[in-house]
Amino acid sequence: MSDTATPMGRFERLLTFWVAASMVAGIAIGTVAPGLVDAIAAAEVASINLVVAVLIWAMVYPMMVSVDFGAVVGVARQPKGLLITLVVNWLIKPFSMAFLAVLFFDHIFAPWIAPEDAAQYIAGLILLGAAPCTAMVFVWSQLTRGDATYTLVQVSVNDLIMVVAFAPIVAMLLGVTEIVVPWSTLVLATVLYVVLPLFAGLLTRRALGSDAAIAAFTARIKPLSMIGLIATVAILFGLQGDTILSRPGIIALIAVPILIQSYGIFALAYGAAFLMKVPHRIAAPCAMIGASNFFELAVAVAISLFGLSSGAALATVVGVLVEVPVMLSLVAFANRTRSRFPLT
Repeated sequence: MSDTATPMGRFERLLTFWVAASMVAGIAIGTVAPGLVDAIAAAEVASINLVVAVLIWAMVYPMMVSVDFGAVVGVARQPKGLLITLVVNWLIKPFSMAFLAVLFFDHIFAPWIAPEDAAQYIAGLILLGAAPCTAMVFVWSQLTRGDATYTLVQVSVNDLIMVVAFAPIVAMLLGVTEIVVPWSTLVLATVLYVVLPLFAGLLTRRALGSDAAIAAFTARIKPLSMIGLIATVAILFGLQGDTILSRPGIIALIAVPILIQSYGIFALAYGAAFLMKVPHRIAAPCAMIGASNFFELAVAVAISLFGLSSGAALATVVGVLVEVPVMLSLVAFANRTRSRFPLT
């Protein structure tokens, strides 16, 4: 499989600093210019913010240019990465998140949180755990020099399983029998984050022709992903600025099981890949998928089941806020440990 990824530049090596700055800037903008934030929040279709969607598209497109469609069939010759992803995402992750949510909010945090609020936070965390990431995986994969073609297959297979498995798993864990899956959110997210950038990447590859031209073009547009990521973080923190400033204690408590889950799931998948001698370009993205979440889907279902101002919706929003810093730390760890994995 081809790997046209280039080493990280100076801007990317300082990405953690820029993301931290964008968080602060987002909260500041949300405080001093609430009208601007409200206008961005209003640009929404099927629980997907269109401004954020455009930025995520900008993040995903450079990696899609690297996808070698002729190498897709080669994924079958290296099934271990896909197997790890599927086992972790669908047989472990939803249930470990449910366990951690109950452990913390029914027991450890019980003295400080009312039982009815605890039940809401547990529900939101379960929704997060049952929805593995889609779009942002392409960004994390690119930052770890992952195999673009293999990452696409991993994400696509997970999306297909999500269509049939998300509602039954959530229904079982929540004890809610009538889960209405927001199909419009699922379909629109797949089209915006996978289909359209993939089609644009295919057209770009055909127009460029040679591998050398593709590699040069990818290197030139790679900063687009980083700029899109920084702008996305600023908008997300701007949209949630009031919540962050008004309820910092609750947000910190909700973040605890999410952090444990994210790092734990990554360690499990990454460790399994290491033991199974999976190449790093496959191992890193395979671990990233389970460590992050499809937050648009989780937020949409939380709102439809429990309401916009519910604790469940708040818990899914905290997942959004925690994800970027956590994933950047995992990207850094994956890059530092690259040499411990086989190259092919």
